Amino acid sequence: MPKTGDFPEVQPGGSLILAWQIKDKKVLVVGGGEVAAGRILNCLNADASVTVVCPASGLNDEVAFRISQGLVTHIDRVFEPSDLDGTDMVLVAIDDPEASTVIWKLCKQKRIAANIADVPPECDFYFGSIHRDGPLQIMVSTNGKGPRLAAAIRKYIARQLPANAGNAIESIGLLRARLRKVAPKPEEGPKRMRWMSQVSDTYGWDEMCNLTEEDMDNLLLFYPADKVPAADILFALRGGNDLRKLDVFDGSFGFSVGA
Repeated sequence: MPKTGDFPEVQPGGSLILAWQIKDKKVLVVGGGEVAAGRILNCLNADASVTVVCPASGLNDEVAFRISQGLVTHIDRVFEPSDLDGTDMVLVAIDDPEASTVIWKLCKQKRIAANIADVPPECDFYFGSIHRDGPLQIMVSTNGKGPRLAAAIRKYIARQLPANAGNAIESIGLLRARLRKVAPKPEEGPKRMRWMSQVSDTYGWDEMCNLTEEDMDNLLLFYPADKVPAADILFALRGGNDLRKLDVFDGSFGFSVGA
């Protein structure tokens, strides 16, 4: 019979942090000020289709710029209930608590996920403080209790990371894609995952950031034997060096190179 301590302890009061895929989804932003500008940028970074409802007089420079660049659709008036038709997500950022609550209630009726800025009880989800480096995204959330503190924590975490961490992740992503072409069969899935885990555990950040197209091709040579070479061995293969000159190909990796 399992005992207390055998499993992680439940910590109530948190939120479920997810990477929400909103590419090509219709996002409605109500408002055009500074908060709306941040929301819009987050959604554009996630490739969403963004519509802003706000009188032109209420647009700040950044929102106006996004509209002028054709990145955002603008409806030049105050919010109307029909604006919710076909919408997948609603972000409200206006200085009118009563109007905000009305929009939130309409979203609940239509079962549309909504975020009402600065009103945690009227939010289906929160915006955390984000660190972005290419494909790398790190979010710090205080569950709506301390946004400025979240920003400070995010900056602290970012300082601990290598400056080129995003490049390393980009390289690993490319390697995964190439591996799927080398071993496309579904039954290869467990081996592919295990081998990619070995790659991530074998190389440091700097080594992964320095992987070239040639390195990836050479690294894939070791996949059939389910092995991962040390970085010095992998880099020694650069320039078309003769594989037979490397002692690791004498059978210790489960295969050999013929004459």
